[in-house]
Amino acid sequence: MKAIVSICCMLSLLLLITADEEEDVLSSIVRDRSHIEETLRLAAEENSGDYAAALQKLMKIYHSSIKPMEQAYKYNELRQHEISDGEITSKPMVLFLGPWSVGKSSMINYLLGLQDLPYQLYTGAEPTTSEFTVIMHGEKIRSVEGIVMAADSSRSFSPLEKFGQNFLEKLIGIEMPHKLLERVTFVDTPGIIENRKQQERGYPFNDVCQWFIDRADLIFVVFDPTKLDVGLELEMLFRQLKGRESQIRIILNKADNLATQDLMRVYGALFWSLAPLINVTEPPRVYVSSFWPYDYAPDTSRELFKREEISLLEDLNQVIENRLENKIAFIRQHGIRVRIHGLLVDRYVQTFKERMSFFSDPDLVFKEIVDDPDKFFIFKSILAKTNVSKFDLPNRDAYRDFFGVNAVTNFKPLTAQCSYMGGCLLEKIERAITADLPALLSSLTSGKNPIFSSCEATGCGEKPKNRYRRN
Repeated sequence: MKAIVSICCMLSLLLLITADEEEDVLSSIVRDRSHIEETLRLAAEENSGDYAAALQKLMKIYHSSIKPMEQAYKYNELRQHEISDGEITSKPMVLFLGPWSVGKSSMINYLLGLQDLPYQLYTGAEPTTSEFTVIMHGEKIRSVEGIVMAADSSRSFSPLEKFGQNFLEKLIGIEMPHKLLERVTFVDTPGIIENRKQQERGYPFNDVCQWFIDRADLIFVVFDPTKLDVGLELEMLFRQLKGRESQIRIILNKADNLATQDLMRVYGALFWSLAPLINVTEPPRVYVSSFWPYDYAPDTSRELFKREEISLLEDLNQVIENRLENKIAFIRQHGIRVRIHGLLVDRYVQTFKERMSFFSDPDLVFKEIVDDPDKFFIFKSILAKTNVSKFDLPNRDAYRDFFGVNAVTNFKPLTAQCSYMGGCLLEKIERAITADLPALLSSLTSGKNPIFSSCEATGCGEKPKNRYRRN
């Protein structure tokens, strides 16, 4: 009996020694993360007072000058993009896209230092992420259901309700106290599986991706050496990224699994696969490294991988530092689109009234206009009379659908959208685009308070001049 007890004690001692040795081995191969905090300047304190004041000015400009025209001409029904206060005050969003099991979740764990912690994102060689996971800052570690995120108007995710309950069940938020998450929000997405039809997901996957793409400040499209093939779903994803090339960063992950010569071949194969999908003169930046917490494999280009990683972190830091400038530019771009929409609807309304007579059938008259707007110079007149680029004009077919839901008689012309106290919608949005928003932007770089007109929107008590009213 004593012999059995002594053998058990020896086995327990051996197991303890083995566990300690394994912990020592793991600690020796875990990569140093000090360069992440240094590059992202996580220890630096922010001047939150100036940032909050600038955000308040931005919201005031949006609500007083842009939103009135947005509501009057139902812009959100054309593009289904209504800006909320939560979206204006939200942190920069970094979106991770790509095939399954290429290391998207591992990369987030590495950037946040979550490895071996109970709340790290689950990773594996098989498809592991089936939800859209939003990692954001919070006072304590907790998970938030998608239904709760969509119902909270203070967040920027309330518009996601339109994708249905099946999607909200696949949306999850994770809050945690972290210095990096005070400045940025990460979104992990389900991996693209080419042999799975979109209908099998139970929600409109491409539409949801488009919603996040439209709001992302930085988009990481992640690949690894074993998944370079481009199928239908990935091809559709790159179509959705069209026009956002400046935000896209391509990542060739797990690069230390290959010898240098093989890595060069894989790098060339990746560009060969993506070349037909990216129609730009300057291709997106490609980062080649291994983004996970453990040390690089021996006999690989360690220095190259380290420099690539620091370069990616500098890109991320640039987005964080320019978040307010990007927000102002985003609101201004939105204002330009709303203005163009208002001008086009006004032109449709005017053309309809000009074509109508006592004996005309309203439905037939407007059908002729909306089916062939070029015949009535709808779009050309906007280009000729206003400072609008032809590249900013929306699709003509979109207005056929828009007026199919909204009768043209429901809209007033711009000449009727003026009031003594409120001013003219067009003049207010033009002042915001050309003066107020640029002044706010320049105040950030100069460190001075923005200069606004001392008069109210009515022009110092004078009756507003309407340059679109016929004499």
